[in-house]
Amino acid sequence: MKIINIVESTRPIKSDIRNAYIDFSKMTLSVVAVVTDVVRNGRPVIGYGFNSNGRYGQGALIRERFVPRVLEADPASLLDETGQNLDPHKVWATMMINEKPGGHGERSVAVGTIDMAVWDAVAKIEDRPLFDVLAQRYGDGHYNPKVFVYAAGGYYYPGKDTNGLINEMHSYLDRGYSVVKMKIGGASLAQDCERIESVLKILGPGQQLAVDANGRFDLKTAVAYAQALSKYPLFWYEEAGDPLDFEIQAELGKVYAGAMATGENLFSMQDARNLIRYGGMRPDRDWLQFDCALSYGLVEYLRTLEMLKEHGWSPTRCIPHGGHQMSLAIAAGLGLGGNESYPDLFQPYGGFPDGVKVIDGYVTLPELPGIGFEGKTDLITAMREVAA
Repeated sequence: MKIINIVESTRPIKSDIRNAYIDFSKMTLSVVAVVTDVVRNGRPVIGYGFNSNGRYGQGALIRERFVPRVLEADPASLLDETGQNLDPHKVWATMMINEKPGGHGERSVAVGTIDMAVWDAVAKIEDRPLFDVLAQRYGDGHYNPKVFVYAAGGYYYPGKDTNGLINEMHSYLDRGYSVVKMKIGGASLAQDCERIESVLKILGPGQQLAVDANGRFDLKTAVAYAQALSKYPLFWYEEAGDPLDFEIQAELGKVYAGAMATGENLFSMQDARNLIRYGGMRPDRDWLQFDCALSYGLVEYLRTLEMLKEHGWSPTRCIPHGGHQMSLAIAAGLGLGGNESYPDLFQPYGGFPDGVKVIDGYVTLPELPGIGFEGKTDLITAMREVAA
């Protein structure tokens, strides 16, 4: 077997929303199709992938560096020991030829996007869900298709007042989510506290609120927020400072007893390891949000999980950023703590297969071959346009 072609298309996911740092009015992403010569059920196997929101499309890097390396390689050098399927680790190593270590930048997003498509193809060739493949290869052989998800929203919209925020959060709770998340740091501390209190008032038993500053604060402001937030029963306080300023994170752990979360903007195992070494994160209560689609893909994420194990962290403390089905598959196959979800944003790329509903904060994934993109009609329609 061999890869026939790899195609990229840059697509808009713009939205009139903003967090504490950026607006999404011109946001894009890359969709990738890895076309193979394998035929299943009368159709060629095509693996699909895309990068998460928050980082732009990577068309130039994908087309100019990473795709040519794969297509120019000896096809046999990309196969597993059976010779009947791709080896994602070999494909990954081929993409990274002539790439210096460090300075990960945007290339981690480009590689992660292709890597997602490769894993989708691998599982489809085996005619099994990716979470089953992962459980057999890297887990204990057993997968759990029931995965915790939380609803991410609470952005700052033009003209949106507290009533708009409350209505939004009500809509998530009504759809079965037990944890909802809102943005902070785009208003004053006093205003954000009012917004937080308005949401806390509508929560029922077993329901919680998480807050996300998107890396906006310096140490003084991060601590001031921590002191104010300490009086609220929050699910977590997320990404207070710059994601690479581990001192801010470590200092917060000294003054904030509640759970903290960070990691979505760390794009390599090495950066994740530095967070664990120097960021003061606590494995008994804190959460790690590394997103494989932004950080060199699942091949690198497996290295990150191994590193976490060596440092005494359970995979159950990982709830990836991004709200995509790739992380859902990893969560189901390797026992992560759950996954982010964007119920109304970044469509058609977020969300679940058609008919999957949130019940008491959990979704149950259907047993579809690959990542499961074919089960989401609007998403697979857009992906097949790229392949065509």
